[in-house]
Amino acid sequence: MTSLYLTSLNSGSNGNCYYIGNDEEAILIDAGLSCRETEKRMHRLGLPMKKVKAIFISHEHGDHIRGLEVLSRKHQLPVYISSATLQNSGLELDSGLLRPLVAGTTVLIGALLINAFVKYHDAADPHSFTVENNKTCVGIFTDIGKVCDNLSTHFKRCHAAFLEANYDEVMLQNGRYPYHLKNRIRGGRGHLSNKEALDLFLSCKPAHMSHLLLSHLSADNNHPDLVRDLFTEQANGTHIIVASRYAETPVYRVGGISASTSQILPSLGQLTLF
Repeated sequence: MTSLYLTSLNSGSNGNCYYIGNDEEAILIDAGLSCRETEKRMHRLGLPMKKVKAIFISHEHGDHIRGLEVLSRKHQLPVYISSATLQNSGLELDSGLLRPLVAGTTVLIGALLINAFVKYHDAADPHSFTVENNKTCVGIFTDIGKVCDNLSTHFKRCHAAFLEANYDEVMLQNGRYPYHLKNRIRGGRGHLSNKEALDLFLSCKPAHMSHLLLSHLSADNNHPDLVRDLFTEQANGTHIIVASRYAETPVYRVGGISASTSQILPSLGQLTLF
């Protein structure tokens, strides 16, 4: 079994970008940070940009595409994006770097196999992803309004996953958001609550899942300690990490010699919170 390396470069409504790769090549899921900030965070982690071979876009909201035009053009990175997402994005991408994204169609990037599947979210054509290398599988499951059969099926295959835990139901209900925004978030095409994410984790977690990165936390309606404690109490051997909206996570290795092998790789320096 071959290792995959993963990190969240940022996760939240201020920008989303996830790195998944093997020893030879890597991809980015979304590009919601500026090109400069993406480069800085990868450098701090010891991840060379030349290993990145493509960018995959989940949907057209600004926190997922804000840095895409510059990042793709500067590093000549192909962009896999659905036609409906592109049409609704307002992006001006080099035509020679555009690649089609079609649910159920496997894309091969070196030894990486990337699959996209449709999800519930208030966007034109939103997708979630799995990335595989040999028998190691990582899922990227964020910006999801509700759990569907596709999500449950793919979650059961993962050795690690980025899983949205956007809001605490009580905090959202009692918070400052207007009623219409609260309904958008919890209405089935918005975001997953902590409880919905935990229910998926408990009902579908495979025995070989070594890492779960809780992602896209709301700054107003959630708290890292709250959701970390909620999942850690029932993790049953899975390493629980909260992906920050202010900094990159360490690089984690999943798979390798056995399904349970994992480690944190040292970065080039201390993470900076800003």
